[in-house]
Amino acid sequence: MSALALQREPEPGRRPAPADFATNQDLDPARLRAAFGSFPSGVVAVAAEVDGRLTGLAASSFTSVSLDPPLVSFSIARTSRTWPDLRRAERLGVTVLADHHGAVCRQLAGAVADRFTGLPVSVSDRGAATLDDGLARFDTSIHREVEAGDHVIVLLRVEGIDHDAAAPADGPLVFHRSGFERLGRGERTPG
Repeated sequence: MSALALQREPEPGRRPAPADFATNQDLDPARLRAAFGSFPSGVVAVAAEVDGRLTGLAASSFTSVSLDPPLVSFSIARTSRTWPDLRRAERLGVTVLADHHGAVCRQLAGAVADRFTGLPVSVSDRGAATLDDGLARFDTSIHREVEAGDHVIVLLRVEGIDHDAAAPADGPLVFHRSGFERLGRGERTPG
């Protein structure tokens, strides 16, 4: 059945044909990853000063959660070797990466000793580390961690924000189908 057939309105009094989905026993991890990758997402750096050294990672699972209380979240693999150190920080900095940060994102995902080499970083008095040229910067604290399969969903309470709405309109770094893309600079449609 084609995707167009699924989009047609059913005839009055008739139910649409059921979609032919693979069951969870038939899900191939590579196929599932590819399907998940069809959804584009922004990328953030999550970082802090821990035991006197910068510690951080790149995450493409960031999302806003709540305005009251102000919460954001990201997901991290349970196998992460960075998260056990990072989660000990009093505060975590979250930087929304711009479309020119592709190399920075790869650096943050690379060798631990080189993750912050040459990057302009600011550290708050409570240890939150943010990249100086991000689209938005958040000072956060861990609100809750939720185990979710092979990942942990980390809910962060926003304690402070640095965002200049009047700044030049750089686009966000977008992760899509295992690579980085830029949003088109065409006409915006109001949301």
